Amino acid sequence: MAEFVFKDMVNRKGTGQFFQIASAATSYEEEGNPVHYGTRQKLSRYGISTAGKYARRMEKNDYKKYDYILGMEKSNIRGILRICGSDPEGKVHCLLDYSDSPRDIADPWYTGNFDVTYDDILEGCEAFYRYLERNQLIR
Repeated sequence: MAEFVFKDMVNRKGTGQFFQIASAATSYEEEGNPVHYGTRQKLSRYGISTAGKYARRMEKNDYKKYDYILGMEKSNIRGILRICGSDPEGKVHCLLDYSDSPRDIADPWYTGNFDVTYDDILEGCEAFYRYLERNQLIR
């Protein structure tokens, strides 16, 4: 969900060309599956498509490829660090660490509450974008 919310946000702000945004899992459980129907339904209400996206597992070389690697909760962070081996450049963070209220984002796969997850992700994406602006990483 966060991949598509952030892509939509940066495109609406006219800065999409400055980003390479992708998501990946820290396990093989859903590899090859399309985006969960609950996520597709929630995002479609905002005109956000997930067409063509299939789950993939994060790879160690993703660490070199991206400037930021954002997890939704502490378990994601542990999985990311397990795959990467370490975080020598300080790239790995929880999305809501950029907000005024750092916390984990609940996985709607387990909670069934796609509304709360969407709201938390939107809050995190907006906060992360403001962080990038404040630090003049985008203009």
